[in-house]
Amino acid sequence: MKHFFAFEERGTTYKRETLAGITTFLSMAYILVVNPIILNQAGMDQGAVFTATALSAIIGSLLIGLLANYPIGIAPSMGLNTFFTFSVCIGMGIPWQTALTGVFISGVLFVILSLLKIRELIINVIPEDLKHAIAGGIGFFVAFIGLKNAELVVANPDTFIAIGDLRSPTVLLAVFGFVVTIMMMMRGIGGAIFYGMAIAAAVGMVIGLIEVPDRIIGAIPSLEPTFGVVFSHLDSIFTPDMLAVIFTFLFVAFFDTAGSLIAIASQAGLMKENKIPNAGRALLADSSAATVGAVLGTSTTAAMVESSAGIAAGGRTGFTSIIIAALFAVSLFFSPLLSVITSAVTAPALIIVGALMASGIKNINWHRPEVAIPAFVTIIMMPLTSSVASGLALGFILYPVTMIAKGRGKELHPLLYVLFIAFVAYFMYL
Repeated sequence: MKHFFAFEERGTTYKRETLAGITTFLSMAYILVVNPIILNQAGMDQGAVFTATALSAIIGSLLIGLLANYPIGIAPSMGLNTFFTFSVCIGMGIPWQTALTGVFISGVLFVILSLLKIRELIINVIPEDLKHAIAGGIGFFVAFIGLKNAELVVANPDTFIAIGDLRSPTVLLAVFGFVVTIMMMMRGIGGAIFYGMAIAAAVGMVIGLIEVPDRIIGAIPSLEPTFGVVFSHLDSIFTPDMLAVIFTFLFVAFFDTAGSLIAIASQAGLMKENKIPNAGRALLADSSAATVGAVLGTSTTAAMVESSAGIAAGGRTGFTSIIIAALFAVSLFFSPLLSVITSAVTAPALIIVGALMASGIKNINWHRPEVAIPAFVTIIMMPLTSSVASGLALGFILYPVTMIAKGRGKELHPLLYVLFIAFVAYFMYL
């Protein structure tokens, strides 16, 4: 087992990988609660979506752990599930069965692009400075999510955002968890992020902020309402609206996963000569999970940025992903326990992980404006647009422009010009 996952080469242990897997699972376990609620608003059965969410996370995490040896958790994407419900089903009036079929088709196209190594090629030609910017931007985005979940920053009609109510018990619990975690990290305690979440959850239950579950084991909801419906609606996707929807699912998921994979590989120290080892296998695992997830009954899956929490806790191999998958399997039976993993509990981990991920921006050539400006736009637009793909796309549009203006256009790989055209078209028409 140690040899298969290259423990010695990556300087890790069973204990460290297990703690990392638990940490990542706790950071992304909210998807089991939130995803069914969001897709239920599109008319889907909430219980069936819960089971489909867990099963797709199990399959995706196992695949990326075993095929690519990456410490990544895969689950339905938060951005794409909201797009599925509010833009496609509610906004465009497309039935969820048809929309889910669109997810399935985009997943099949993903698999084809992965087998042809087109996705891997695109990731490998991304300039090193932009890769650091992507990792840093996702760090800021993750930290912003944590701050928002902790209600340390809130919406404000005058300034868009403002500091939250520091007297709120929920905010204070998140601050407590943050302080405890960083104190343990400063003392060099392994698994500090996981222990910090556990302590915050325990304190929250003791003081009454988190409700103590009244039972431990719950029945697994049936998949019958959603399983396999995609196969009976294949004839309804050949419309201009649905083709646009399929392209959007394909586009956003492609670059969401690409951005997450780059950031996670960089954070874990796995990048070699500006390339990601086993990127093709990782992308194949991700696209396969998206296809299977659609058949089960959930929106597009993707590599979760919360995986960075496990990497910060020491995860370096696919064994971390195996632990994540195992915990999602257990969660099918112990769903009532998930209620103690509140946003106040996970927020400190996301803030700290964001800080750790953002450290990579020091490697950007800030003294070169043709590089610094696209990198900065990539970084800042991820949290401001709440989209990894949008920030990445804007950086890809600006980078060729500034490089050409500087007289360095010939240094760019031809594929970057193709991506420039694709991103401009995406913003103009979709």
